[in-house]
Amino acid sequence: MTIRCAWGQESGLMQTYHDVEWGKPHRDDHDLFELMCMEMYQAGLSWRTVLNKRAAFNEDFDRYDIKKVANMTDADWQPFLQDARIIRNRAKLAATVSNAQAFIKVQKEFGSFATYWWAFVNNQPLVNNVATENDVPAKTALSVKIAKDLKRRGFKFMGPVAVYAFMQASGLVNDHLNDCAFK
Repeated sequence: MTIRCAWGQESGLMQTYHDVEWGKPHRDDHDLFELMCMEMYQAGLSWRTVLNKRAAFNEDFDRYDIKKVANMTDADWQPFLQDARIIRNRAKLAATVSNAQAFIKVQKEFGSFATYWWAFVNNQPLVNNVATENDVPAKTALSVKIAKDLKRRGFKFMGPVAVYAFMQASGLVNDHLNDCAFK
């Protein structure tokens, strides 16, 4: 039997996400934008809820094509408020568009969002010593620092907790349990 983090055993979808994506270094801007959006949607909700709605979000937001999302008007995304397949939070949907615009500004300034993002850890994932799930923080001093910088750059719904979750999802931080086969 393969040992994995307990949350990664909740369902087949969670297991696949845990085994294939979570904690793996993502350096592609498209992937990073999608993961950022997913973590933003999670605010106040369970990851299971967001992950179950991922495919529908991908459909609605043109597979997270950053330029297309950045150019969406209110009239483009407001019909999503009627789509029961996604999280229909007006502020989060609007933030998807404004965050795409901020994302593009970061790309222009740094050459890529990945260059900006990975500079916070000197291009090396932080691998934490995680004996139990209780050892995983909700936020860190680094996530607070990054959240402040993202806010200054115009990002919304990216507070320290969402940023830490994004750090985990994108592999900036590896918080797999020490005995997890996917560490």
